[in-house]
Amino acid sequence: MTEHSYPNTQSRKKGVLFFLMKARATKPGETYGVPGQGDTLWLSVLSILGIIFVWWLFTFMGWVKPMFLPSPQAVLGKFVQVWNEGFTNTPFLEHVGISAARVFGAFLLACLIGIPLGIAMGMSPFIRGIFDPPLEFYRPIPPLAYLPLMIIWFGIGETSKVLLIFLSVLAPVALGARSGVKSAAIEQIHAAYSFGASRWQVMSHVILPSALPEILTAMRIGIGFGWTTLVAAEMVAATKGLGYMVLTASQFLQTSTVIMGIIVIAIIAYAFDMLMRWIERRIVPWKGRM
Repeated sequence: MTEHSYPNTQSRKKGVLFFLMKARATKPGETYGVPGQGDTLWLSVLSILGIIFVWWLFTFMGWVKPMFLPSPQAVLGKFVQVWNEGFTNTPFLEHVGISAARVFGAFLLACLIGIPLGIAMGMSPFIRGIFDPPLEFYRPIPPLAYLPLMIIWFGIGETSKVLLIFLSVLAPVALGARSGVKSAAIEQIHAAYSFGASRWQVMSHVILPSALPEILTAMRIGIGFGWTTLVAAEMVAATKGLGYMVLTASQFLQTSTVIMGIIVIAIIAYAFDMLMRWIERRIVPWKGRM
């Protein structure tokens, strides 16, 4: 009886081992699906904490002089001081509001002009031939290069500041919209025409939905250029704003104020980028899944 039960025991052991070693079922896109799929929240938090720790270690050990790199505690203390007392007799939130108004005002204007222009460039070779050369010509030029022209032509008021930011945002938004139009599948366009769709219906129901992912990505890139140009724009006789605060503090070697202003700009820009990603997931949930 023992001889006959031995094979059964072995088979049961093999069955248990097979059950333990059997790979679990994977969800679509988890293993062989969308590249980069997965949650990165904890890695991002650890990365930020690691940067702050290295920053604190360098300052705590005295490897860098406080004039060049103040400690995180000093930057936090400066933030509390500026929040309570303001900067150059102006409340901190007023500096933030003015800079945000300049950047987002220029960004909104660039989107209102750049997105229709980019779609028109993608749809019409005539319009593309007219507007593509000037956009591609000025796009790689740094805003500081044509800042003197803005001052000569439009003075030192708000117009030159907003226009400088507007030009830095316009090119990536328009070119992104043009590239998005090209991403529409020709089979979908032909299918729409075969069902009797008009040119306007094809553009609104086929081309525009296909172009939306690249348009939203171009908007995210454009707002980044806008915040980058903010400091240059507020060099023009500004008396308020985050860029003005950073530039003024740098002239007096107030490094803690400079770093604090940079961090505030980064937080606002990152928050808007997160908002754009959320909108992207709601409007174009098919992005990266086709």
